[in-house]
Amino acid sequence: MEEELHLVNDLALILISAGIMTLIFKKLKQPLVLGYIVAGFLVGPHFDFFPTVIEKVSVSEWSEIGIIFLLFALGLEFSFKKLFSVGSTAFITAGCEILLTFSIGALVGYLLGWTMIESIFLGGMLSMSSTTIVIKAFDDLKLKGEKFADISLVVLIIQDLVAILMLVLLPTIATGKNFEGSELIFSILKMVFFLVLWFLIGIFVFPTFFKRSKKLMNDETLLIISVGLCFGMVTLATITGFSSAFGAFIMGSILGETAEGEHIEHNLKSIKDLFGAIFFVSVGMMVDPNILAEYWLPILILSLITIFGKTLVSAFGVMIAGKNIKIALQTGFSLAQVGEFAFIIAGLGNTLGVMSPQIYPIIVAVSVITTFTTPYGIRLASPIANFIDRKLPRKLKDKLDRYAQRQNSVNLESDWKKLIKYYAVRIIIYSILLDAIFIAAVKWLYPFMNEQLSDWNHIVVGIINFLITILVMAPFLRGLLIQKKDIRPTVLKLWNDSRFNRGGIVAFTLLRYFLATGFITLALFKTFDWNAWVIILIAISLVIILVLSSRTLKRFSRIEQQFITNLNSKDNEGNENKPIRKGFNENFKEHDIELTPYIVPATSELVGFKIKELNLRQRFGINIVKIDRGKLHINLPSGDERIYPGDRILTIGTEKQKSVFTEFMKQQEINDAQLEQKEDDENSNVTLESFVIEEKSPLNGKILKDCGARDLGCMIVGIDRGLDSFMNPDPSFVFETDDVVWVVGNKSDIQKLCYHE
Repeated sequence: MEEELHLVNDLALILISAGIMTLIFKKLKQPLVLGYIVAGFLVGPHFDFFPTVIEKVSVSEWSEIGIIFLLFALGLEFSFKKLFSVGSTAFITAGCEILLTFSIGALVGYLLGWTMIESIFLGGMLSMSSTTIVIKAFDDLKLKGEKFADISLVVLIIQDLVAILMLVLLPTIATGKNFEGSELIFSILKMVFFLVLWFLIGIFVFPTFFKRSKKLMNDETLLIISVGLCFGMVTLATITGFSSAFGAFIMGSILGETAEGEHIEHNLKSIKDLFGAIFFVSVGMMVDPNILAEYWLPILILSLITIFGKTLVSAFGVMIAGKNIKIALQTGFSLAQVGEFAFIIAGLGNTLGVMSPQIYPIIVAVSVITTFTTPYGIRLASPIANFIDRKLPRKLKDKLDRYAQRQNSVNLESDWKKLIKYYAVRIIIYSILLDAIFIAAVKWLYPFMNEQLSDWNHIVVGIINFLITILVMAPFLRGLLIQKKDIRPTVLKLWNDSRFNRGGIVAFTLLRYFLATGFITLALFKTFDWNAWVIILIAISLVIILVLSSRTLKRFSRIEQQFITNLNSKDNEGNENKPIRKGFNENFKEHDIELTPYIVPATSELVGFKIKELNLRQRFGINIVKIDRGKLHINLPSGDERIYPGDRILTIGTEKQKSVFTEFMKQQEINDAQLEQKEDDENSNVTLESFVIEEKSPLNGKILKDCGARDLGCMIVGIDRGLDSFMNPDPSFVFETDDVVWVVGNKSDIQKLCYHE
């Protein structure tokens, strides 16, 4: 009982000290995470002026729960669909940051006199940024939804995936074993296998479950079920060799795709904040002033490398991907800290006995120092970027702008690229599902059936086992074999374009049939000891039957349709009344152009003037695409529409144009969540469409301002020409043959513009 009271006393001390520091840091307008770390230092074992935490082990376990809730909340906010929607920028940034920081860290460790193994471990630790710190900093600074924040969060997820691989590979290197590429390949395949499998099953099951049980759920039951699912996935991830944080993130990303995702996130917020505070306080408790004093030089060197080195290499990666200096520096400063995985890697080194004891507290000290500097770095990124932009020579700025425009241009998918992407996705998904079914059958079904039917003839039992397995596999085998209608025109076009294309198409077809035959053959070999040729002939016959079976096709179609419906349920619900935003986000997510909302203050210079009198396009390069005035929603307002105090205006423009207009407005932007609460509806007749300028089109050769779009109530927001894209084009832009024109407006009006009726 006394020990239990020790834990209660410790939690009281932690939460009271954290609460007091929160008030102080809020008064000072500083990030709360820094207050938590200071509170941890004050109640930790290395500071005697205040009472000290006694049950450090129990507090450590609670902080682990804090990590779980923080990563679960991240998954709810940041789905795998968003991972790929950010595009190549995050992957290029993550690659540069991990490879270069790992190399720099290993080199610095070697120069400091550390052993080769210690230097390798140091490189791994420095290359990992802190997901929890960055999430908390973005929360405190209200930066969620910013473009650089999205890039940073994707990079952090990629880092966490790489960290899992490091935890597998570093022990092999540390113990002196020969490094085998097969181990790396196996680790990657294992991670991909479980990621895809969990995600597919989760999306198929949970959205349907929440939809059907919605009437029975209140906030209490929804919270209990979602937290239970989170810990269930944490347990499953731990059993399969992954970290608890990784499992929490996976379940969060699955539930985040459901229609209840935002509701779960809202219910979870208080619990996440509570356990998150305990985690950050526990980090502060690890700060030892004696270690700081004794090893101040390596701590200083590693802190400087982390702050400036990681900032520069991350910013370098972002700029290579085609983003501007401001986004690059904001992303770089966001990633300039040492994360929680560094503690795990350091603990692994201690467990293996290949690292000196002082390295762990050194890394903790570097982590705490860089945690302190991260929020300030994020705040300073914009002023530093503006300073650099002013000092850069004009020629260099023009080169960077041209490079960014070239990188962000629309690269229309070639037919072969489209076909390869289609087949690769289907082969990977259905192969993983079939492999999972086979493993489950061998591990659980066959032993169970053999035990229950031990008195039966073994051939009969084998036939039963095989039939059950094939019946479960059948719809997914059909999914592997089938060629959907939407890809057939591409296949026919490639087939007719050139004889050389036909070999590749045939190869893809044979590969799919070979894989399907292979899975059936495996099931046959596992249940029967017949001649190999007999088994192969039976497998081929079953493949033919599956291709011809209409019943199997119907089963597969129902399963696939249910999965697609579940996957898009959240987007469909959120976008059904917002066609402009939906179309814009789908088609321009890779371009340097944004929809940005503002509230017009009563003192604004815009108040009382007509849009055409303000010359916003000439002055700032932006256009107003919508005005919300109370319950009145004006889509694509005409030049005669006046601006009134309190109007919510939605503008379109590039990042640079947006920055200039934001300075002019002197008004804090509304984030998407706030905007959604205030937007009651949006005219469903207004949407984003595209058409191609044909050679005989009346628009061919015309100037944009003379094309009549405004007279029809339409707005041209972008033009794709080959590999180049012109977002928010200038009124003097001249149309050419094969230009792809993107227009916002009423569908019927866009059709009139397209055919120039």
